[in-house]
Amino acid sequence: MNAKFSSSKENYLKAIFHLQKSDGVVTTNDVANELQTRPASVTDMLKKLKAQKLLLYEKYKGFRLSNEGRKVALQIIRKHRLWEYFLVEKLNFGWDEVHEIAEELEHISSKKLIDRLDEFLGFPKSDPHGDPIPDSQGRFTPAKQVDLLNLPLNKIGEVSGIGDQSPEMLELLSHKNIALGTRLEVKKKFAFDNSLELKIRNQPSVTISEHVAKNVFVKYDE
Repeated sequence: MNAKFSSSKENYLKAIFHLQKSDGVVTTNDVANELQTRPASVTDMLKKLKAQKLLLYEKYKGFRLSNEGRKVALQIIRKHRLWEYFLVEKLNFGWDEVHEIAEELEHISSKKLIDRLDEFLGFPKSDPHGDPIPDSQGRFTPAKQVDLLNLPLNKIGEVSGIGDQSPEMLELLSHKNIALGTRLEVKKKFAFDNSLELKIRNQPSVTISEHVAKNVFVKYDE
């Protein structure tokens, strides 16, 4: 897998990888919405990726990554998450500051550099937002977790991942003292708007919206 791809192609492969997790195939419109570009531009790029055998096309359904396309996408994701980890753990960036920087750094093509970075960091298993980091072979273990809406009442959960990783969401979570590793309980669920009252140890109770609750994942003992 020594082939070099343009940043644009890498962005498409990564976007398709994330999109296809739900139902296995993606449409031109899915990709256009994700990358905020015109469907006509997406069609042209998908044709190029298909010609390079990075995509498979299912008539009347859509596209999905080929095995080779998946390998390339996982290596881009590996680089992105390693750089996020490096920026937070070694350069003291906030978890809400690193995504855009990592978006640029992920296109560095030197495998040797990334392998050295991985080793330097101690082969971390997850990034600052709780997402698993693929190893050099593209292998990773998906986290077993539920969102806060599905955490049973009065059950202690430990925050293990964040879905919406926009700076605005991460800033809000930091303001409410919610971070990876935070242990908390859902004390009440309000039927009116599905908002939740949370209790974090040694802190006053806080209320979060349904949108926030859907995007905070926890591990807990069943």
